[in-house]
Amino acid sequence: MTKVTAQLSVSLDGFYAGPQFTGDGNWMDSAESAAFFRVTRWATEAAAWRERQGFAGGQRDTNSDVVAESFGAAGAYVMGRRMADGGEVPWGEEPPFRAPVFVVTHRPRQPLLRGGGTSFTYVTDGVASAVEQARAAAGGKDVAVAGGGSLVRQVLKAGLLNELDLHVVPVVLGTGLRLFDADLDLGEKEAIELSPIRVLHTPQVTHIRYVVSGRGPLVLDDRGRGGGPTVTV
Repeated sequence: MTKVTAQLSVSLDGFYAGPQFTGDGNWMDSAESAAFFRVTRWATEAAAWRERQGFAGGQRDTNSDVVAESFGAAGAYVMGRRMADGGEVPWGEEPPFRAPVFVVTHRPRQPLLRGGGTSFTYVTDGVASAVEQARAAAGGKDVAVAGGGSLVRQVLKAGLLNELDLHVVPVVLGTGLRLFDADLDLGEKEAIELSPIRVLHTPQVTHIRYVVSGRGPLVLDDRGRGGGPTVTV
């Protein structure tokens, strides 16, 4: 069965990048990129990631196994326009996805075909449509929400996400782009419940996989008073 999955590397305080770069100049020199490269260092040092990019070297370890697993599971991708535009030149003529990519955008563009089996289809009628098209193209494999964080929140908010992998890096950034933000539109007494189903520890990062249970009300427990009814609020 095709699952919709997402994964992001985050700091201990929940940021996946530094403060958003909005000015002129080189994104690579920005605070946003500095924090992003810090929390994704575990991946870029992995042999499986480097091989997929066409680079030599890298570590063959648990982190590399996690990267290889994520590439192997994905039959199609959903991506935000900012990420797609930012990666178009660096990814070159053979991007690392090797599968159809559906880009959520408000700006139409003709499909972009690249080598190695990667194609970019620009979807202008919303995230649900992009996920549906990716499901149809995934060939029974998973639909991977490639990011960024705003898109992951949109998929989670829409109730379309089945699994979330967080790669928690032992660093405190203090500020930046936060994965979980107020635009999830949760009610005052509502939460999105998740259940951890796998935890892998390495010195560089802790990999936690969650199944997304969905939205539910926040309820009071009896605080050990013994047998009293749970009060639903």
